[in-house]
Amino acid sequence: MKIISTNTAQPRTITWKGSEKVTGIFKTPNPKGIYLHPEGVKGDTIGNPKVHGGRAKAAYLFSEDWYPYWKEAYPTLDWHFGMFGENLTVKGMNEDDLLMGSLDQAGEAIIRITTPREPCFKLGLRFKDQGIIDSFVKHGHPGTYVEVLQPGFVRAGDPMELVELPKRKISIAAFFNMWYAREKDQTLIREVLDLPWISKQKQKQLQRWLA
Repeated sequence: MKIISTNTAQPRTITWKGSEKVTGIFKTPNPKGIYLHPEGVKGDTIGNPKVHGGRAKAAYLFSEDWYPYWKEAYPTLDWHFGMFGENLTVKGMNEDDLLMGSLDQAGEAIIRITTPREPCFKLGLRFKDQGIIDSFVKHGHPGTYVEVLQPGFVRAGDPMELVELPKRKISIAAFFNMWYAREKDQTLIREVLDLPWISKQKQKQLQRWLA
């Protein structure tokens, strides 16, 4: 895998259902690179810390491989990397092969793959179409959040290389599909709950789904 683009955003105020909200989804490429820190990406904006950010969501990665699919679906948009709100656009990243808990080196940083992105209305605002949320879920390639274990700079052109595989082989795609499935895979839920780094927010929801 290879880092194609590093992206950040300045805060932008939007109006949603009559109330003003701050968002950082309108990211654009930062050619100087970005600094990954356990608490987040320096110089980036997190609009809602209750949903985004935190140690388990310090940065968001999305695959460059899926850009052609979405460009075809939304040909009139002004396309550039960072369109999905990702901090790192990564070539060759496939959620079917990306394992929760695996350790990777991206530039100077060591990161842990944590959980997939769950789309919300802000993605709809970014694409000027709230219908993209259902399409995004059906497409099944949501990108991933990461925890930063070793801080450092990441720049376009840096490799992203596997450092260590996790003991449990749960792919980001499998977890994402379960999250939105009507029938929840109870075995998968229990396996995820055993992961020591899973956020308390995720633990609470998974516990609710246990039969």
